Amino acid sequence: MINYKEKLHDIKAFVFDFDGVMTDGSVWTYNNGDMIRCADVKDGYAIQYAAKKGYIIAIISGATSPSIDNRMKALGVSQCMTGCSNKLDTYKSFLAKNNLTESQVVCMGDDIPDYQMMRHCGVAACPADAATEIKEISDYISIKPGGHGCVRDIIEQTLRLHGQWFNPDDEEHDALKW
Repeated sequence: MINYKEKLHDIKAFVFDFDGVMTDGSVWTYNNGDMIRCADVKDGYAIQYAAKKGYIIAIISGATSPSIDNRMKALGVSQCMTGCSNKLDTYKSFLAKNNLTESQVVCMGDDIPDYQMMRHCGVAACPADAATEIKEISDYISIKPGGHGCVRDIIEQTLRLHGQWFNPDDEEHDALKW
């Protein structure tokens, strides 16, 4: 079996589920139907940084919410596919649209709806608190739970391996917001 770090050499894109990966899975619902999710700013920084370095970042989520779209837009993620009832079909369309092979993608999910999509990527990753079925198929299980740095964890590892992570002499990181 190949170590996941060896597979990271080929990565050009990251695909993330939203709830349970970018968030801790908690949703606060108000009487008017608005839902509030809590996300980690360090994950946000890593997403922006990777996008600025030329990596393709995408969200494939069954959830729909203007808050998801707004957060991803603010982070520079142009491929935010929400309301997906069949994540594998959406993922295959994403590959074709971006001229990517499965081996060029890290896929991070946390629960059963992510299972099929994660079976068709270069590196399957999950948060520490992912469902058992997802942990069993993951090449990498982050030490961080969903919504608490697992996204940054896999992005940072990949960019470090590619020599693309933080350089103290590079001023471009100063312009990133969150």
